[in-house]
Amino acid sequence: MSSPEPPAPAHEPHAVPARLSDAERDRVLSVLKEGAVQGKLSHDTFMRRMELALAARRSDELAALTADLESGTGWSQRLLGAVGQVSAFPGRMRRAWAAERLPKLLLPMAGPYPLRIGRDPVNGLRLNHETVSRLHAELGAQAGVWVLRDLGSANGTTVNGHRVTGAVVVRDGDMVGFGRVHFRLASQ
Repeated sequence: MSSPEPPAPAHEPHAVPARLSDAERDRVLSVLKEGAVQGKLSHDTFMRRMELALAARRSDELAALTADLESGTGWSQRLLGAVGQVSAFPGRMRRAWAAERLPKLLLPMAGPYPLRIGRDPVNGLRLNHETVSRLHAELGAQAGVWVLRDLGSANGTTVNGHRVTGAVVVRDGDMVGFGRVHFRLASQ
């Protein structure tokens, strides 16, 4: 006696598709958000599509929500990226140029007296600039560290872009400013 053959699998056109993954939904939400940021979607359209994306049960429903936004993923996205890079170039160049052009200020030999900085000729470092006070700041070694102290200058002393009030510890490589005169500290 032969065993009956198993029935051929029936095609189930109305089978429940696999559950959407969070990653699929997140990708669509991100594309919708980017479309709104770029002005491709009005606020109302964006909000409606977000609701539909959160309620979607199938991948094709999600795909329909972003079909008109993803058509520009080829050369137009590369073009937009290139334009962004070119637009940012002058700012990057300006920062690089300013950082490289700063003259070095050599840290003085450690001694009992600090180096006085200012416009007055009696200072150890004389800076003849209208934004530098007569007695602007002093730089000295204390307990093995370098300390920069503002002496009540009118236009301020800065370290790495932050204004000094009182005294602050400085290191080799720090950017220091006296009024609008800036230096990069160097040990040699």
